[in-house]
Amino acid sequence: MYKLVAIDLDGTLLTDELAITPRTIQAIQKAVELGTVVTIATGRMFPSAKQFAQQLEIDVPVITYQGAIIKNIADNEVLYERLIPADIAQQLVDIANEKDLHLQVYQDDILYGALENDKLIAYSKKSKVPYKVEPDLGKLANRGFTKALFIEGSDNLDRLQDELRALFGERAHISKSAVNYLEVTHPEANKGSALLHLASKLGIDRSETIGIGDNHNDIELIKTAGLGVVMGNGVQALKEIADYISLSNNEEGVCHVIEKFILEPMGVIIE
Repeated sequence: MYKLVAIDLDGTLLTDELAITPRTIQAIQKAVELGTVVTIATGRMFPSAKQFAQQLEIDVPVITYQGAIIKNIADNEVLYERLIPADIAQQLVDIANEKDLHLQVYQDDILYGALENDKLIAYSKKSKVPYKVEPDLGKLANRGFTKALFIEGSDNLDRLQDELRALFGERAHISKSAVNYLEVTHPEANKGSALLHLASKLGIDRSETIGIGDNHNDIELIKTAGLGVVMGNGVQALKEIADYISLSNNEEGVCHVIEKFILEPMGVIIE
């Protein structure tokens, strides 16, 4: 009996049109009615994730910023927080300036960019969150960042990922969440660690959890969950470690998982 399901958003719960299908909403709401805790585990900001949680009508803590923050939907109470230390935050800003890379950072649920460019505008539009322009991101670094995100071409990010991992070692968590997104968080800010924290708080054993994702930033979620599920559209590296491979995000893969592992074992069929 699975009691907690943590679902990634982009490429997983959301279709390529960034929508949740009606049948998927119905399946999730039915699972919640039966007592299952269904939550979101995303790299997105809390304000962005909250919009989808409200659409699903789930009033539970959600995992955001790649696991850096777990926060309640109802009262915005922070249950778990791991920030990028000030020294690493400053180094990231310096690297972005030296290499002329697009870096956007997150602090106090606000998205900051040093320059109002196409990348910042497109990200803001996609995530449906506002942004602020701060030409000197170093002014924010001394308080640490919730998350830092580089947006560049795939080849540039592959090289940068190797450089940052060599530079910071185990002092930072670095992973690609999309072909052109490289995310940096605190080493304990990953979806797997956040899932364990939330499950413990709810009195749920790891074996009773399901984690569903599609990209490299979901690897800890897939490895940690009692049942690690990768979407049909997921990257090959995740499929190789998955306990189960579902349908794609455009084929209601999340709905399929909810029905197969939660609803059907309890005799519930969605028409």
